[in-house]
Amino acid sequence: MSATWEVPVRGPHRPRPIRFLELHESAGWRLKVYGIASEGGRPPAELVEAALKAVPDVLPAPAARRGGPGSDRYGLGFVVVHSAADFSFVLYDWWAGENEIHQRLHSGPLDTPSDLAPHPTPAVFCVWEGAVVDHERRAWLRHVLARPDGPDVAGYLGDRFEGDL
Repeated sequence: MSATWEVPVRGPHRPRPIRFLELHESAGWRLKVYGIASEGGRPPAELVEAALKAVPDVLPAPAARRGGPGSDRYGLGFVVVHSAADFSFVLYDWWAGENEIHQRLHSGPLDTPSDLAPHPTPAVFCVWEGAVVDHERRAWLRHVLARPDGPDVAGYLGDRFEGDL
């Protein structure tokens, strides 16, 4: 017996611009910052500011740590700031354990960007944010893991994604 599955959607997919905003350094972290806005353009400056101000409180300290399998981290990562149709989202992602992306997802009301807090569901990312995560995964592989002469951190930090998806 086959079942019919319905997936309610608000409307057809509309591409959103995904833009590199800046290279941000804070609390020992070097982070590539990306912006996405459901209405096009960039997310509101207040949201980007609130997201970056929270870096020292959201990301683990110290930024770089050596301590055995699974516990190493390098002070490198990326932040995705997304002014979506229903909420503000911020993905705080960092590299650890050589080949792992670790993440903390925060969200908040659109009208009060400074009210970001840990997201209450087990969501990971949406289709637009996933494009950044996929690019960063590929960039890490290219510049860090697959280089016969060793990791190229500057190459990784300079490898940035922009597109309309």
